[in-house]
Amino acid sequence: MTNTKDTTNTTDTTTTATASPGASAHGTAPSAPPAKPPAGLRAWVTRAPLMPALIFLIVVTQLPMVATLVISVFDWNALYPEARSFAGLANYGEVLGDPELRKSVFTTILLTVTVVLVSLVLGMLLALLLDRRFRGRAAVRTMLIAPFLLVPVAAALLWKHVLYNPEYGLFNGVLHWLFGDGAPQPEWVPEMPLGAVEASLVWQWTPFMMLILLAGLQSRPTEAVEAARIDGAGAWQVFRYITLPHLRRYLELAALLGTVYIVQNFDAVFTITSGGLGTANLPYTIYQTFYQGHEYGTASAAGVLVVIGSIIIATLALRVVSSLFREEAAS
Repeated sequence: MTNTKDTTNTTDTTTTATASPGASAHGTAPSAPPAKPPAGLRAWVTRAPLMPALIFLIVVTQLPMVATLVISVFDWNALYPEARSFAGLANYGEVLGDPELRKSVFTTILLTVTVVLVSLVLGMLLALLLDRRFRGRAAVRTMLIAPFLLVPVAAALLWKHVLYNPEYGLFNGVLHWLFGDGAPQPEWVPEMPLGAVEASLVWQWTPFMMLILLAGLQSRPTEAVEAARIDGAGAWQVFRYITLPHLRRYLELAALLGTVYIVQNFDAVFTITSGGLGTANLPYTIYQTFYQGHEYGTASAAGVLVVIGSIIIATLALRVVSSLFREEAAS
């Protein structure tokens, strides 16, 4: 009898232990794992640190744009605020039909195309120079980048007073030093107003083009260049058939980004010529319409059209950047 009871007790104990493998020696149940928060809550917790930056971005950029859109559909002159009325799309029709604004559009296109093309050519030459190894290359690169780091207004003031001034400017001083008392002393800004603005912008934006093209040159496949030189190709042939095709995307990127920035340039025109002598571009014309003509509705409509044009150019630039990254990833 005793053996039967012992066997029964042993069997019960084994069964209990097998049924509750996670039980502790004291018979307490194991603790359950902590419940995970919902996926949506985890996503919000992850994005929460970015919310202040997003709110700041909306307040600084989107709310002014919305206000500009609202003002652009009103006939609103600041001198007669009580006469404000809804005008619909009439302000946009006035902007597109104004001969002065059309002239400023032509000036903006001419200024932008000239500055971008000349800056690209000079930037290419400087990038080819800096792609070679020589003593003092780092110092030369730093000095060439310096104009791009200047505040635009400071750069325009430098050109207007230090270089262009007919009495104490550097250009006339060099002419007097070279040719003596009979040297010509031109008044640079009145005689070539648009060229004066373009020269200052070329000086400031050439380093930007140079940096982009230099990055493209340094990503050029060295094996192809070495193979071409072994096969007897000269420097011009290497540049034409290897370097230039490789830099095509970088040239497009530099041209599009430069266009986006130079279309919106205001500082050089305002500082050097004050918009006179046929140099008023779109940003300066909008400034005149808003602050001098007090036509808030017309100026806002012109600003909206400029933003739309800039968005189109920026979209093209982003597509070029995306295709460039895809090509780099594929190679």
